[in-house]
Amino acid sequence: MIKERRIAVVGSGSWATAIVKILCNNVDKVSWFFRNQSDIDHMNKYGHNPRYLSSVNFDQNKLILSSDLLGMLTQADIIILAVPSAFIDNTLKNIPTEVFKDKTVFSAIKGIVPEYNLIVGEYLNTVYQVPLNNIGVITGPCHAEEVALEKLSYLTIASRDIAKADELCEYMRCRYIKCSSSDDIYGTELSAVLKNVIAVAGGICHGLGYGDNFLSVLVSNAIQEIDRFVAAVHPIDRDTKASAYLGDLLVTAYSQFSRNRMFGTMLGKGYSVKQAQLEMNMIAEGYYAVKCVTEINKKYNVHMPITNAVNNIIYNNKDAKFEMELLSEKLS
Repeated sequence: MIKERRIAVVGSGSWATAIVKILCNNVDKVSWFFRNQSDIDHMNKYGHNPRYLSSVNFDQNKLILSSDLLGMLTQADIIILAVPSAFIDNTLKNIPTEVFKDKTVFSAIKGIVPEYNLIVGEYLNTVYQVPLNNIGVITGPCHAEEVALEKLSYLTIASRDIAKADELCEYMRCRYIKCSSSDDIYGTELSAVLKNVIAVAGGICHGLGYGDNFLSVLVSNAIQEIDRFVAAVHPIDRDTKASAYLGDLLVTAYSQFSRNRMFGTMLGKGYSVKQAQLEMNMIAEGYYAVKCVTEINKKYNVHMPITNAVNNIIYNNKDAKFEMELLSEKLS
């Protein structure tokens, strides 16, 4: 058992629940933040998250559950953030900057902080002065639902300090989780953001009645779009055909578990944005991400026809069928 480091997970959704399940294979104690005391009471009584992945039963002796975020973060050595990007600023708003001093902070958030239009790593660096070498990214391809079922899954852990990525990999490797390290914190995080936008586009096409033939063209064009964007924002030598990029895109664009694809499917079937959001019990990060990416791209002027189409449908009230017909003429 690995006992030396104190790990805190912030968030109580499906991905946070999956991460805690993974960690419990290798650590004696995991600190886990829940906003609601009633959820903690349920966990203490029944041993499972009442809201997400409730089929996962935990060894309660391995969990330190708390609604005191400041106290939990103060005690931690490694912090894993796993709340929706739209809520991270509000979640951390009362946390002093010094709490993050000398701690490693990993983002498992696949979105952009809308208040700042920054990916989570840049947000931590800008707002909380966390050094870039102390920031990491946890990315897939990996769905929480398949982790719950202990289906073989792969994670990529990124950090500019590769030793920190390697360390977290050791905490997360287990019978059903393979884990590899990367030093590309910008590319992996931006790819994780963009694949959600692409999944919304794929869902819209599915809702409109497009088939697998078209979706394959959409996704093959999408990885090129992602490659262009991450190369413009952070130009280093990277292979976007690797699983952290292309693999994460594929699983999100095709999977029945993809909430972004589900959200897009509803839009394609004629739901309004508000109706689709009310129907879903989980956050579709692509909804927030597409607006932020569109704003960021004003600086770089990258050719992003898929992103532009999704943004037009969600934020400019354009007809989904018309936008996808226009997009189909731009793909090859």
